[in-house]
Amino acid sequence: MGETTATALVAVIGNGHDFKCGRQLAAWLDLVPSQYSSGGKMRLGRITKAGDAYVRGLLIMGARAVVNAAKGKTDSLSLWATSLVERRGYWKAMVAVAAKNARMAWAVLTKGEAFKMTSPASSPLALLYFQSRRR
Repeated sequence: MGETTATALVAVIGNGHDFKCGRQLAAWLDLVPSQYSSGGKMRLGRITKAGDAYVRGLLIMGARAVVNAAKGKTDSLSLWATSLVERRGYWKAMVAVAAKNARMAWAVLTKGEAFKMTSPASSPLALLYFQSRRR
């Protein structure tokens, strides 16, 4: 994320403690599908445009940079982004990467630690992210 995105995100959400988890932040920014659940059956809708348009736009631009730079790289985020583009298409991958970046930003803000991208096994932030995805 760039300085502009980071500054805008901190200005809008502060330290992130208003959100229970990173998915709530991503949902508040409307980077996850809307849910329509009834009778135990979960149905996912479309991505709406009801959240903060400025921050969402900055996250999408950052996601485009991540996906465009991911070609040929071997780190876990780049491999995930590249496979997502192949499976789901370019624009859906942009929204997914933006949502992932928002979740990682929430984790960094709530923990109060500096972000350092390392392998998933050695990074507490990445480990926290991957553990939260299993629930």
